[in-house]
Formats: sequence, C-alpha cells, structure tokens
Amino acid sequence: MAQQAYATETDNGGSGPERPGARLRSLLKRWAAGWRDRRIWRRGLITAAVALILAVVLAGHARIPNRIGNLGSLTETFLPWFGLLLPVLLVIALVRRSATALIALVVPVCVWLNLFGGLLFDKNGTAGDLMVATHNVNAENADPAGTARAVAASGADVLALEELKASAVPTYEKALSSTYGHHAVVGTVGLWSKYPMSDVRAVDIRLGWQRAMRATVATPSGPVAVYVAHLPSVRVKLEAGFTARQRDTSADALGEAIADEKLPAKILLGDLNGTMNDRALRAVTSQLRSPQGAVGDGFGFSWPASFPMARIDQILVTGVEPQSSWTLPETGSDHLPIAARVKVDTPGS
Repeated sequence: MAQQAYATETDNGGSGPERPGARLRSLLKRWAAGWRDRRIWRRGLITAAVALILAVVLAGHARIPNRIGNLGSLTETFLPWFGLLLPVLLVIALVRRSATALIALVVPVCVWLNLFGGLLFDKNGTAGDLMVATHNVNAENADPAGTARAVAASGADVLALEELKASAVPTYEKALSSTYGHHAVVGTVGLWSKYPMSDVRAVDIRLGWQRAMRATVATPSGPVAVYVAHLPSVRVKLEAGFTARQRDTSADALGEAIADEKLPAKILLGDLNGTMNDRALRAVTSQLRSPQGAVGDGFGFSWPASFPMARIDQILVTGVEPQSSWTLPETGSDHLPIAARVKVDTPGS
C-alpha cells in the first residue's frame, strides 16, 4: 500500500526523484542564461591575460633570451607542446562563460596554427628515387643486431647510424652486410649505402673526438654529399638551466663544413640534439630544409622512444627535392629511427 501511495503521489506531480536528464537540462539552461549576463565581458580576465601571454610566447619565441640558462632554446625545443594549453584555456573560458577570454583565445590559436598547423596532416607523397634513414642506436643497446635488421628492413638506400659503440660495430657490420654493399665508420658514426661511396672523411665539429663524417654517394641520379653527425647532448639542470654550449659550438662547426661543400646536392643525417625551431642550430638549419616540415607525416617526434616529445633526430636537405618523411617503428634504442624519400636531380645526372 505504501508503494502504491508513493507512485500515485509521484504521478500527480509530487517531489519524486529527479531524473538525470532533467538535471542536465537544468544545468545547461542555467549555463546558457549566464551568456545573457552583461558580466560575460568582465569575467575571465585572468584567463584572457594568460591566453595573450601564450600568444606572445609563441609568436616571439625567437626573442626569448638565451643569456639565462638558454631559456630561449629550451622553450623552442618543446614549443609545439604549448598548444596543449589551448583546450585547457577553452574549457576554463566556457565554464566561466567569459566572452573576453574566448575572444582573447583566438589569438594564440591562430599563432599556433600558423607555426604548426601544417604538421597536423600527412603530406607524404609516393615519388622519389632515393630513400634515406638515420638512427641513434644508443650505445647501451642490448640488441644491436635486431636494431640493425629493423632499420635495414625499412628499405632505405642510405642509412646513417649514430652512437656506435666500438665493440658493437662488428655486429652492425655483419647484420647490415647483406643489404648494403658499401659502408664506412668514423668514430661513433657510420654510413651504409647500396650505392658506391667515395671521399669519405671525418668532419671536425670541435669536440676532440670523431662524431661526424661526410661521404659522396654515387646514386643513379647523380652524386650526393651525405653528412652524418651526432652533436653533443644537452642537459636541463636546476642550477644551470638548459646547458648546450658544446652542442652550439659543434653546430656552428658543422654549418661551416656544409657551407664549404662543393657538391650542390647535400643531405645531413643525424642526431642534432635540437629541433628545427632551436635558434642555436641556425648555422645548419639556415642552409638546409627539413623534409618532415615540407612533406612529412605529422610532427615526427623521435625522442624519447617510449613517449616521443621532440624531434631531435633530423634529416635535412638541399639540392634535392623532398617527397616524403616519416618515423620508423621503435627498436632497442631510446630514439626512434626516421626516414625520408627525396628526388635527386643533380646537374649532369
């Protein structure tokens, strides 16, 4: 009887349990009503200010000084990730029902899209007559033979390896011998090629030991100067900031060597320990273009392999036409290998 009385009371418009759908509709009505309040222009001023500061950082990253802990280079290394703040600010602006914050948010959105919007899409083509790849194999790699087989399976015509441990070099040579008929190792970097190589020599990047080399690769479409480099590592220290002085010095030396190169077709493969946005690599990046930025698939982050956050491994070219660029599957290294396909059209080819 009690149950029947309760049901009758509810059917007559009593105060029964509120349905979840009705509660949601009520919340949405109150939220929508808030947009008709004149305070929408006064609310969210702090959110609007943060949005504008973000826009200034994105647009003016090149003006952030490096004098204190290389703050500018550190910012530029992870610059694409600043975009993660945009949806956070959007949610705050909507919850606060702030028209001012929403309008201010348009500015950093436009700046970020201008900088990185082109990387959101796969622009890979299918043409190209030369495939190149590069991989920092990690000196502590527990499976060098497996790593070598994995990168060789990519189909690369020219393959560069960095951070080669002297004791592991014979393993890499044996694993790659059936795919590549020509190779050379200089210090801790090496180059494997399906085509003949000549004029192989070390490149002095002012380290005191050999971590860079160049070779002329005789491709079917003409000779190409291929450089392999592993620039010094950088560190983020609480007391010193982003320490990269040795890396920057080596980048300048590498840039000088590339500028002195006589062959018009040049390809740089390697771990530069810096991104294309990092001004400290300008001696190199001002001369060469990145296939990843021009025709690549996404951002192409290569490090760390477990959760890639930055593209510090690079393929840079000039005198050849980029056709496609992508990241290869993970190996036993802490870096991901990367690859690109280019069209070689050198004079006299």
